[in-house]
Amino acid sequence: MDKPILPPELQALSAASRHAEQKQKTNNEELGQSQFLELMITQLQNQDPMKPMESGEFLGQMAQFSTVNGIAELQKSVTAMTEALQSSQALQASTLVGRFAVMESSTLTTTGTGDVAGFAELGQAAGNVRVQIQSPAGQPVRELTLGQQPAGMLRFTWDGTDANGAALPPGNYQFVVEAEVEGTTERLGTFAEQRIDSVTLNRDGGAPTLNLANREQTPLAQVREIR
Repeated sequence: MDKPILPPELQALSAASRHAEQKQKTNNEELGQSQFLELMITQLQNQDPMKPMESGEFLGQMAQFSTVNGIAELQKSVTAMTEALQSSQALQASTLVGRFAVMESSTLTTTGTGDVAGFAELGQAAGNVRVQIQSPAGQPVRELTLGQQPAGMLRFTWDGTDANGAALPPGNYQFVVEAEVEGTTERLGTFAEQRIDSVTLNRDGGAPTLNLANREQTPLAQVREIR
């Protein structure tokens, strides 16, 4: 059966459509800006004068093109913002190395070369505040008496020695802080201080991770204070 002969305007439109389809398959990607405009102009030039394209249909095609083009531009803007954020994070991270991060913890890490700092949070003024330091096996090795303290973040230091003043081996020691609040003994929330050795950046633009001197890692969002 012979192939039907199309009117000239439809032949041109069909040829333009085939050309766009072949170009799309060759590049293995969706219709781009230039191909879309080429196809739409060809369609307008070869439309039947007696049955022109309705304005609503034409505007709908234009709206679709504008939406696709807008999304592409938005993606470029987001990519640029992500790159700028990563550069800013890298710059900020470089200023953290060598400083100390204060985070929620009940562990004091001593290296035998100096004092280590711990913290306790008092919701209100308290009396008879005391710190009990325990060995890795859980045995008490030292108690610090801090007496009356006001509300707020309480900082104390430990020199790494036991109750007799003898230096203890380097390592991680647990500590507990208790205080008398309105006649009742309460255990307080505790925090520890660790030196920041390096910082790992998040490629997705999220918060960086701090690599601490005690070989632990913690997200920057969980740090209470940088000292």
